[in-house]
Amino acid sequence: MIVRIATRGSDLALWQANTVAGLLREAVPGADVSVRTFTTRGDRETAPRLSDIGGEGLFTAEVDRALLDREADIAVHSLKDLPIETPEGLLIMAVPSRGPVEDALVTREGVSLADLANGAVVGTSSPRRAAFLRSVRPDLQIVNLRGNLATRLDRVASGDLDGTVLARAGLERLGLGNRISEILGPPQLLPAPGQGALAVVARADDDALRDAVTALDDGSTRLAVQTERAVLAGLGGGCSVPLGVLAENDGASWRVASTLFGDDGTRHDDARSGTDPAELAAAAARALLEKSAVP
Repeated sequence: MIVRIATRGSDLALWQANTVAGLLREAVPGADVSVRTFTTRGDRETAPRLSDIGGEGLFTAEVDRALLDREADIAVHSLKDLPIETPEGLLIMAVPSRGPVEDALVTREGVSLADLANGAVVGTSSPRRAAFLRSVRPDLQIVNLRGNLATRLDRVASGDLDGTVLARAGLERLGLGNRISEILGPPQLLPAPGQGALAVVARADDDALRDAVTALDDGSTRLAVQTERAVLAGLGGGCSVPLGVLAENDGASWRVASTLFGDDGTRHDDARSGTDPAELAAAAARALLEKSAVP
């Protein structure tokens, strides 16, 4: 079996693609698996804010197009980058076991968020992370920070920034966990929907590949990220929504915790448990909309 994997060309994207390639080789002994890189619009555009570029799929559309054009057989994405709606003709065929979900603060001096100097400059391109920082440290200067992981870390090391907030999973996957000054996790800061998880996308009609790819699927992780994405969809979905959400299963029931930040720095929290994750997601979205609409 020949399997061509499409991915972005960043170090982290290549780590993700090569990890899936390794899993596929284990699942299908003798498979000829290769990785091809594609440049996305999000990689090409240099606007300081992703919202200035507009639209969803900024880091996925060209990679997915390679599947539809049959230049590749599967695509590997960071699941939190995926639009709520999968492009017609494609399916998320596997969601492998999830990595760490937390965010991580990286500071030049190695200090915690509480110990950053008054007025310190912290960079992030995430509305969720920016809103959280403003809610707990309104004195900080929050600036837009784009670029790959190495670029962001360099901006801190050079003294251009006092700190940045990144995904813990990305740092640890690239062996950079030693750069973490503080882990920012639940309940203080909930992750983006799907954070820490990967999505393996393939053509919906590729029956020959289906069995091999679905062997990589972790059912619990898939249902958790589907639930988190359902909360986002209920809020009108999109990467600009400052939403943190985490769905967890303890074997008997599901718990869905979510936070929607307001433009004024307020936070609206919701937590609920039950046996039906879809119902929990819908109820969470309704509750957050009601809370955020209250003056």
